[in-house]
Amino acid sequence: MSAVRLLARPLLASSYIWTGVERLSKPQQTAARLRRVLDKVADKCPQAAVVADRPELLARAIGGTQIVAGLLFAAGKAPRFSAATLVLSSLVAAADDYADSSLGDKLKSASLAGGVLLASVDTAGQPSLAWRAQHLSKEARKQLTRANKDVTRAVKRKAEDAAKSAEDVLGR
Repeated sequence: MSAVRLLARPLLASSYIWTGVERLSKPQQTAARLRRVLDKVADKCPQAAVVADRPELLARAIGGTQIVAGLLFAAGKAPRFSAATLVLSSLVAAADDYADSSLGDKLKSASLAGGVLLASVDTAGQPSLAWRAQHLSKEARKQLTRANKDVTRAVKRKAEDAAKSAEDVLGR
């Protein structure tokens, strides 16, 4: 891991961890702001009424998710997955964060989300799994083509040898 990643990941994760701790310790504050959005969602989607009736539970779930994903991201464990989880938890909590915040707080939240979004696609100099799979399949195709050519040549030689042997036996 580069020195930049070693410093940047914990710094970026610290804001999410702190917010998660606040949401876990004071879920009533988050729940009060989430309730407005949850009520609107429940009006349009009756299945969401289960969550709308328990906004404190959702606030705690968001907080716990942000703490765990933030710690994983800061430690460099599953960094792309944990960064993507932080982005998703930010989207869920956006109603809470943006409802009563100032322009500066909104910009800070947006910039943090952008940083984590960028980190979620950072491969740390390693090729992505999709690239590796594609590269592996191309290499396998090349090897199969080579093997097919070798087998074709060998069969052709054996057929020619068999034809010569048959001619010798028949005396032609």
